[in-house]
Amino acid sequence: MSENTSNTTSKFRWRLWTNRAEADEVTPKHPHKPFPGWLYGVLFVVFDIIAVAALEVGVSTSSTRVQLSSPDVGFNFVSKMWLEGNFVFLLNVLLVGLLYLMLLMLCNRFWVASAVIVGMAISVASIEHFKIEIRYEAILPADLNFLGSNTGNMLTFIPAGAHVTILVALAVFAALLALILALRHLDGRNGRMLRSSNLGLNLGVRLLVMLLALLGFSLYCMQVSTTDSWANKFSHAMGDKPSMWDSVYDAQRNGPLVAFTRQLNPKVMDKPDDYSEETMKQVAARYKKAAEKLNADRSNDLNDSTVVYVLSESFSDPSRVPGLKVNKDSMPNIRKIKESTTSGLMLSSGYGGGTANLEYMGLTGLSMANFDSSLTSPYQQLVPTEHWTPTVNQLWGAPANSLGYHPYESSMYSRATNYKKFGFSHFYTLTGPDVIKYQDKIDESPYVSDKATYDSALEGIKDGTANKFIQIITMQNHMPYHEWYENNDFTAESTTGTPLEKDEQESIETYQKGASITDQATQEFLNELDKLDKPVTVVFYGDHLPGIYSSASEDENNSLALHLTDYFIWSNKASGTQGNKADDADYSSPNFFVAQAAEHMNAKVSPFLAFLTQMHSKIAAMEPPVVNKIQGWDRIPEGQSIYLDQSGNPMSEADFDDETKQLLADYKLIQYDITTGKNYLKDTDFMTLP
Repeated sequence: MSENTSNTTSKFRWRLWTNRAEADEVTPKHPHKPFPGWLYGVLFVVFDIIAVAALEVGVSTSSTRVQLSSPDVGFNFVSKMWLEGNFVFLLNVLLVGLLYLMLLMLCNRFWVASAVIVGMAISVASIEHFKIEIRYEAILPADLNFLGSNTGNMLTFIPAGAHVTILVALAVFAALLALILALRHLDGRNGRMLRSSNLGLNLGVRLLVMLLALLGFSLYCMQVSTTDSWANKFSHAMGDKPSMWDSVYDAQRNGPLVAFTRQLNPKVMDKPDDYSEETMKQVAARYKKAAEKLNADRSNDLNDSTVVYVLSESFSDPSRVPGLKVNKDSMPNIRKIKESTTSGLMLSSGYGGGTANLEYMGLTGLSMANFDSSLTSPYQQLVPTEHWTPTVNQLWGAPANSLGYHPYESSMYSRATNYKKFGFSHFYTLTGPDVIKYQDKIDESPYVSDKATYDSALEGIKDGTANKFIQIITMQNHMPYHEWYENNDFTAESTTGTPLEKDEQESIETYQKGASITDQATQEFLNELDKLDKPVTVVFYGDHLPGIYSSASEDENNSLALHLTDYFIWSNKASGTQGNKADDADYSSPNFFVAQAAEHMNAKVSPFLAFLTQMHSKIAAMEPPVVNKIQGWDRIPEGQSIYLDQSGNPMSEADFDDETKQLLADYKLIQYDITTGKNYLKDTDFMTLP
């Protein structure tokens, strides 16, 4: 090396050292070393778990208000990973982690993103706590609409004593924020994740990671509620067990974020190929002619009578259960009533649960058989976001003429919200805001008796001169069944050669006694209605069999028998139609009840009811594929829906004649238009009585 080259190199090193020294004088070195990447990874998981824990605490209560649910709260949410092989906790960690990662890439500051994700989790948990305390309902997607349109009313949902919760939440957040600031102070990188001097590369990497996290989270939300999608399978594999009858229990059991996301984008129905405004006009015109033809031979108006729907919880005939012998009849009065009026067996889509789906079909005239298998609970997944919700009660005009009675928690199946949307002026429950008047219970039973429920409804029926639509949902015979009743002389035994297990026998015998009490209370209720000088018609049905026949349910050949309950349509003396027997009544499903009631009452119909009348003449009963699972919310995606003919025999779609195929196609068009289509029928007289 030459002398000149050596001198040049020495001068360059001197300038570099001098520049660094000058830079250090301007920007002093951080007193602490930068955190290594692995530590950031550990802390990311820690703050992720803290956020998940905060959300879970928000939905946890010391004891659930709803006896039907058994909350998985506290450490159980985590411990069931090794106790039950259920990893839904990790699923929640993963989902929150994707949101956390998006924040991290957005701001490129670990400590800022950590403070934001923890703060958001604590805020959401506090709001969740308030909503549960007031309404026993978790945060639902429909609440996002509330935030956009009624922000000014938010303060009315803050309960008394909320300041304590707010102060605790602030204290927890302050402590975590102090921890985050302390760690930031110790971190020589100040939480900066990507430190490349190449700004383009920095932004590109951050944008790519953020978009990947957003894509993963979005795809999960879009598909998790669709049966057999990758997200749905993944969620179930991780331990997600949808419990949509109780939104709080669902959030406790599966995590608030998982429970929330499954309701964001349910697949409702496939769009019919020929769906259009012109097609729907043709459908409306077709059944307007059918209505005119029917109405020419009918003399009464449907809403000139009071109509009472009684959904009798779990009511059915134990003597029809295969392989079971009972010592005496649990329903002699109702059996006699059925012999003298329109009556038969109802095909239920549930076994041991699923009440609200039967209720939905009865109130709307729509069938679960037409929905995609992904739509398991219209009350939670569909109704809150519908723009048009035509229901039977609306035929009675003003909301003042629609009353509902349910002696239990008003938030179950989101009924309080949905009944208001359906047009009920009052929905009387144990928890209000309209509190049911009579709340008597029988012996050791935890549920309000049917007699008390009937007595409450009778006051509404008798009040005023206006005709009304009354919806009654009883609770007396809800499971479980544990020797509640004194002097129970009902017995049951197996005829299969295998004795009943002790718990099964106890449940069946307790249920038999409860059914007999319902039988007597229902007869007394009808006797009271018979004394009135105003016309009243009652549609009574059991929603499903109780989920207690474990021996019978083991045999797949008993599936249909375990999905048939009892129903009847009865009118009082003042109606002038007492003793009428409508055609094709041996078998039915709830979606046909309003059309059958009109036929029983010799009442004129709307085009929609004319359609249902024709549909019922071709298919007696219809339900989606079902399984014998208590509170099972997984529909069977394979195979066809269940269709029964007038003799109760299963029918195959392949064997339908042209008229039946046309009716079924029209049904899907009608249901699609109402639920997820463009509501072309809304501006017609399709739902209007003459």
